[in-house]
Amino acid sequence: MADSGPAPLRPAPTGQVSSSQLPPPPAPPPPVTATAATTPPTDPLAGTQPGAPAAAPVQTASAGPVTREGLVGAWKVSSGGGNCQIFMALTKWTGGYRAASRGCPGQVADVSAWDVSGSQVVLKDSSGSTVASLNNSGGTRYDGQTTGGAAISLYR
Repeated sequence: MADSGPAPLRPAPTGQVSSSQLPPPPAPPPPVTATAATTPPTDPLAGTQPGAPAAAPVQTASAGPVTREGLVGAWKVSSGGGNCQIFMALTKWTGGYRAASRGCPGQVADVSAWDVSGSQVVLKDSSGSTVASLNNSGGTRYDGQTTGGAAISLYR
């Protein structure tokens, strides 16, 4: 008696394939600004009398230090009226570390490297030339300009 093997699989049903335009990506969140806190007056009667000045708000910085490790991973990008993504890795590359952009408009499409310079995030092209410089705007948001003068935001 010969072994006939497993039974043949039944074909999967097929249907119509359709396509349509995807909706545009959501707009980026607004930039985060430093938070204002009111300090109580040192004089217990200050501000309680009519015409007395109110205490001035104190600005507190919400932007932390910029670290390479904190930048690794996927980022959403808004620049030149479009939205896209940039992925950053800690793999050494021309001009810093490896980056890849996906669906980005204008100069941002050329980003293939990144690095930290002081308190700035610098995005670079394949030849190591700067494409954009960004500053921490608080939390996980960076805002700046491309070398062509377009505004750019990097956020999660």
